[in-house]
Amino acid sequence: MGASYPHMFLILLLLQGASAALKPPAGPKWLTLSGLPPLVIARGGFSGLFPDSSQFAYQFALTACLPDVVLLCDLQLSSDRIGFCKTGLTLDNSTTVSEIFPKMERTYKLHGEDVRGWFSLDFTAEQLAQNVSLIQNIFSRPSTFDGSLRMYPLDEVVELHPPQIWLNVQYNSFFLEHKLSSEDYILELPKDTLSYISSPEIEFLKSLGGKLKKAKTKLIFRLLNEDIEEPSTKKTYGELLKDLKSIKEFAVGILVPKTYIWPVEKDQYLAPSPTSLVKDAHAIGLEVYASGFANDIVLSYNYSYDPSAEYLQFIDNPDFSVDGVLTDFPVTASGAVACMAHSKGNPLPPPGKSRPLIITHNGASGMFAGSTDLAYQEAIKDAADIIDCTVQMSKDGTAFCMHSADISSSTTAATAFASKASTVHEIQNKSGIFSFDLSWSEIATLRPALVSPFAQAGMQRNPLAKNAGKLMTLPHFLDLAKASNITGILIEIEHAAYLAKRGIGIVEAVSSALTKAGYDKETKQQVFVQSDDSSVLEAFKKFKTFRRVLNIEAKISGASKPSLDDIKKFADTVRINRNSVAQITGYFMTHFTDTVGSLQAANLTVFVGVLKNEFMNLGFDFFADPTIEVATYAYSVVADGIVTDYPATAASYFRSPCSDMKLNLSYSILPAQPGALVNLAAPGMLAPAGAPAPLLQPTDVVDPPLPPVKAVITADAPAPKAADNTSSAFSSNTANGLLWAGVVALLSLTFLH
Repeated sequence: MGASYPHMFLILLLLQGASAALKPPAGPKWLTLSGLPPLVIARGGFSGLFPDSSQFAYQFALTACLPDVVLLCDLQLSSDRIGFCKTGLTLDNSTTVSEIFPKMERTYKLHGEDVRGWFSLDFTAEQLAQNVSLIQNIFSRPSTFDGSLRMYPLDEVVELHPPQIWLNVQYNSFFLEHKLSSEDYILELPKDTLSYISSPEIEFLKSLGGKLKKAKTKLIFRLLNEDIEEPSTKKTYGELLKDLKSIKEFAVGILVPKTYIWPVEKDQYLAPSPTSLVKDAHAIGLEVYASGFANDIVLSYNYSYDPSAEYLQFIDNPDFSVDGVLTDFPVTASGAVACMAHSKGNPLPPPGKSRPLIITHNGASGMFAGSTDLAYQEAIKDAADIIDCTVQMSKDGTAFCMHSADISSSTTAATAFASKASTVHEIQNKSGIFSFDLSWSEIATLRPALVSPFAQAGMQRNPLAKNAGKLMTLPHFLDLAKASNITGILIEIEHAAYLAKRGIGIVEAVSSALTKAGYDKETKQQVFVQSDDSSVLEAFKKFKTFRRVLNIEAKISGASKPSLDDIKKFADTVRINRNSVAQITGYFMTHFTDTVGSLQAANLTVFVGVLKNEFMNLGFDFFADPTIEVATYAYSVVADGIVTDYPATAASYFRSPCSDMKLNLSYSILPAQPGALVNLAAPGMLAPAGAPAPLLQPTDVVDPPLPPVKAVITADAPAPKAADNTSSAFSSNTANGLLWAGVVALLSLTFLH
């Protein structure tokens, strides 16, 4: 029943050595029951990337995860009593069975309810193994491998020689009703094949336990949602959980949904404190395993879409650690255990040769409304090196921080100043409410609005803080920066030529503010001035200590020598978008472009951005893990700085020992490797590769001189009352579930930007 997959060796070759024997971590003892690191349990292998329970999923998990990774198999039985691995009772939503056997749809009873679909017990092992292929049934995950991987029997998982196999027997009663015994099947397996067996059925575990007394297999009671009734006792799982001592009589551990341990409240935030479940279980010698971990689901807002932060909540808090986590993304869980745990208090290595600069994008704008006092304070707390202010101007000449001149979406201006809406084609081809049409006293009445770029897919950012914080003038921003211990500041200047025609001198306003704040003589903090206008950067040559950053928004694949020669006349740093770093085909990276290399070869510093934690913003090569993206730009792309909405995620990685590639650790968080995954796709499964982006040319970087500022407008309109934000476009909208159609649409729009 075996099959050969010629491309799998690419993964093995790519990642060999990454999973050498893990030494016990130094530092604090683990708070697991054994005192050893918690187990990483791969549900169906690496099912977050490959179809669940496929050969690729299991082999990749073995190769890329911790060496003691546990492979979990959800047991299905064929009509001839052969065990297959496949999550869920029916096969039709995750295999091609309905296409191959269209007349085999059936209806069976499960706990008194009718279930219609295609069931493994209606097919022989040969029918399943030779005819039925696996498909990905979660739309945010790659469909690239659909139809190329067949259903995988348990005996072939055994042939992979994993360190441990966990068999989950979810539907024992159902199969038993149809004269298929899970117990008989298990007892016929070679001794000690299975390290763990879990089931939500008490009677099954008790019966099996009486016959496995000499085996080393651990029996785990799997508890379902609290209001579901356990079939043999007729008690709910919530009731059973109250009597842990009775569970200890037939099981050595429990597998529970993670919300049993740390509840998530209706507003999608964590409860203030965990339950006592882990401590209570450990007190009587009962192991606790948590399920429900995946990188590509809406997490609690407390985690800021960083899946590593969620794992750490369960394995590296001061009060307890679960004994293992059941996850669809075992690579991220492995990194959390081996790299991120016990590293929170580590000093952050200085930027430079050891790591790139962490540069904010409107402050910590993933947590608070961008360019507000709270966003900047959070960024400083999160150990950003450089905090940024994109300068906008009021009509009376006040410079303040805001990511766009159109303030309709980032403030409550849409309700307060709807009559001020206009279209300024020199800035954007849609209507907006522009800062230069309002006085500062009018702008000061507005409240900020936290922008969630993936809100259409149900992914809000920190809704409780949607209107929190205050807008900051440039002088106030500079005062805050001066009082902090950051490495420097980045001031971005936009639309200088247009503003000059409107009588507003943004270059003069910024120069004056920096001088008044003493930054022209500053020695402790570096000043970066960024613009997409070469003439703006020319105007700052008089500040000898300032670094000048050319912002290139266009997608490029490299830079011509004439363009590099021109850039060096007015800038020493270039900021590029992520889409200029790698060639993309079907959300997979095929190779890195020459962009970063050509710029650095010309002695230009390179910043790359903007990094966002939301999984929809990440290509498949990053495994829906923002930490892997940080590692990739830091050590494969070798960017000099990374621009991010979430500086805490980058800082957490750089604090971990795995960010030091010179340490030669036994396990590490590896950067993504372009081409590694795309080469596993079957022919014809990927869309044709697009044409490469053009090279940067002199016409792309050299701008005409700035026009003179016509006049300075000083009239100040009377300020209206503060806007009522109850009708704000950013009213609370807790994300209780992803709208998957929106996920697919947004993936196509956002990944390349």
